[in-house]
Amino acid sequence: MRIAVLASLLVAACVATPTPPTTLEAVGRVRPDVPMPKGYLEPRSLPDSLALLPPPPEPGSPAQAADLAAFQAALGASSERFARAAQDADLRWPAMAQSFAELLGVSFAGGALPHTAMLLQRSAMDAGLSTYAAKEHYRRTRPFVAQRVNSCTPAEEAALAQDGSYPSGHSAVGWMLALVLTDLAPDRADALLRRGLDFGESRIVCRVHWRSDVEAGRLMAAATFARLQSDPVFQAQRERARRELANARGRS
Repeated sequence: MRIAVLASLLVAACVATPTPPTTLEAVGRVRPDVPMPKGYLEPRSLPDSLALLPPPPEPGSPAQAADLAAFQAALGASSERFARAAQDADLRWPAMAQSFAELLGVSFAGGALPHTAMLLQRSAMDAGLSTYAAKEHYRRTRPFVAQRVNSCTPAEEAALAQDGSYPSGHSAVGWMLALVLTDLAPDRADALLRRGLDFGESRIVCRVHWRSDVEAGRLMAAATFARLQSDPVFQAQRERARRELANARGRS
């Protein structure tokens, strides 16, 4: 009798948590013109950046002075660092996760790790979208506009100039990738988290975000990651990604 009850519970658990989709067609696009999947969270379920974050630094404040000092320091970045900042600006898939994949000795291209790829894309989308309530409210001017310098992505400058600087959506994405992958591969936590931090620093080097924008973006990624822990589809995909990535790394 006990075996029968246990078997029925296992069957019920499997029915309650169907295999999460791994294709763009099954998940749906975040927008018809953007080839990226929707996040796991409905817009109303995203952390509220306008409620969670303080306002951006006031003109003349010590915090603004710190932002300006970080901007000035980043102007001295090497050509190699500037080029890496330009690479980090590319949020297309799988480019945005390539530097993280290299730390794990795997590739997210080509469909070899479908659950891992979808977990990262959907989580990153949620993190990026979580920044927009504050971004649209404050509409902070970006450094390259305020300081009249070039960014590392000239082709994007016209669009970026119309998009609020605070908080940084790119930094939220980079920190989310680091958090998710650290959860999947804790043995590489230090390297992955350093890469996540560096991903955000690239936005300062790129001259498109102030330091406080980057820090606020990381906070929103952390808030979104915490919220995702209770999402059943995220949970189911994370467990499949954990096994999938372990197998790819020879750690099954």
